[in-house]
Parts: sequence; structure tokens; C-alpha cells
Amino acid sequence: MHCYDCAQSGCHESNGIGACTRCGLFTCADHARILQTTVQRPVGVIPMTSTLPARRLVCGTCRTAEAA
Repeated sequence: MHCYDCAQSGCHESNGIGACTRCGLFTCADHARILQTTVQRPVGVIPMTSTLPARRLVCGTCRTAEAA
């Protein structure tokens, strides 16, 4: 798979490193943003938050929209 943002700008050579967790489009290392997120898991009826953050990959467009 190729990076959607690179393909839109005319470059069809860049390989995608993963899919954006927000919109699902493939993105390359230049356009990807790795963010931290908390993970909650149920323990009985009470959700427990992990002490270690997880990673999630978003594209630059979704990152800009989330920050606005």
C-alpha cells in the first residue's frame, strides 16, 4: 500500500507504514503521527486504566483536526 497523502501530491513511490486509526487511510513515515493513548480494560464492572500508555497512529490531517 502507498501513502494517500503522497499519492495526492503526485509521488507514488512512498510506502505506507500503517493505517490511520481515525480515517483508515494508509500513511508513510513522513505523514504519520504517533500519539499516546490510555488503555482501559474491564476488571469486573470497573474499568481499570493501564499505567503504561499505548500507541496509535494518525495521519497529519486527522492530527490537525483533533488538535483544533
